[in-house]
This record gives sequence, C-alpha cells and structure tokens, in this order.
Amino acid sequence: MPDPSQLVVHPDKQALADAAAARLVTAIVDAQAARGKAHLVLTGGSMGSAIIASLCEVPGRSAVDWSTVSIWWGDERYLPAGDPDRNDTQNDAAGLGRLGLDPLRVHRVAGPDASASADASATAYGDEVRADGSGAFDVVLLGVGPDGHVASLFPHHPAQRIEDAIAIAVHDSPKPPPDRVSLTFECLARSRQVWFLVAGSDKADAVVAALAEGADRWDVPASGVHGEDATRWLLDTDAAAGLA
Repeated sequence: MPDPSQLVVHPDKQALADAAAARLVTAIVDAQAARGKAHLVLTGGSMGSAIIASLCEVPGRSAVDWSTVSIWWGDERYLPAGDPDRNDTQNDAAGLGRLGLDPLRVHRVAGPDASASADASATAYGDEVRADGSGAFDVVLLGVGPDGHVASLFPHHPAQRIEDAIAIAVHDSPKPPPDRVSLTFECLARSRQVWFLVAGSDKADAVVAALAEGADRWDVPASGVHGEDATRWLLDTDAAAGLA
C-alpha cells in the first residue's frame, strides 16, 4: 500500500475529476515556478476526458501560463487523426482546446494518415520526447484497466519486454484496435509525479492487485509505474471498494 497521503478516495467520479483538476493546476504552477514550463502526460478513456472537462472549469486555472505547458499522451490508438476512438480526439472533445495551449507544444502521435506504420509512429514520437530535452515529465496521468493495464502496456504482452526505448508500437493488442503506440515503463519512470485516476467498480480488483506487496508488472502493469517524487492513487469509492 502507498503512504496514506498518496491515496485519496473521492465520493464519485465527478468529485474525483474536479479534485484532480484542482490538484493538477497547483502542480503545473509549481513546475512553472521551478523550471519555467511544465510537461503533462494525458490519459484517454472517460476518466481522462472527465479531468480535462473539470480542468476547463476549475477555479485558479488562470494562474497557469498554458502557453508554456507541453502536452503528451501516454499512449494512442493507431488510428487516423480525428478518429473518435483516439485519446487525443476524446480529450479535444472534452475541451482541451479551451485551455489556451500553444499548438506546437501539443505532441500528438501520428496515425496511419501521417505515418507508414505504428512502428514508424512510435520511433517519431520517441524522437520528439528525446528532442524536447526536458529530462522528465512533471505529471503523468494514467488510467487503469480492469486487467491492470496502463497506457497500452498489457499483462503478459511481449511489448512490455522491449527495452531501451521511449515509445513502442504495440501489435495484437487485447483491446481494439490491434495496433497502438505507447510510452514504455522506462520512459514513464522518468516522471516527477505519477497519478493514477481510477473510477468504477470494474477497476476495484485491479487497484487491489496493483497495490499488493510484491506485485509484478508482468501480471499487473499498473504496479510497475512510479514517480520520482510522488505516486498518487486518486480513486472514487467504487474503485477503492476492495481496499481495507
């Protein structure tokens, strides 16, 4: 189990999204005060979109200089730009464009309309991270699947074993579509803070498994990602139902 101060349970999904958004504003302001900029890794799914929607409404968001915030994604489905199943499309629909970001700092993963293959897209995405030279992401937001996967790192999938890479192509994904691009464990480990945002009773078993002593990332990928400064589990009551 993490330190109790790093695990927070909220009454429901909306309360979780609102509180996480307020916490995120503070983290971004702190990063900008320390380094003059901030690097944020977003997640997909309904929880990823919920926090973007809350971020657009949270009091204090004007304290952030959004023009110096760089946006990345932990993973992306290898689909054409604008496809409704892409994580960035869903985040856009939730209001990402309302934040006042510099489009040149919004780093999207190329789909089949702009790259020859998922492998080529992964190489290009990794090159972007490397070229940025920030050294570490400030905050990484991660959802957790019912099977314990994070980004597109799935249990017992050979993509987990790829080393010395920043981003990888994931083929034969157990969830559609079969081809994806994901940041690696190695890349995610270079993050100052990692926040798991988890809502729903279907995630309760995965939360318990990820937080169990001795959990192996091969079996439960969510257990294998930790921030250099902090690892926070932000849950709703349904996702936390299996915890003591």
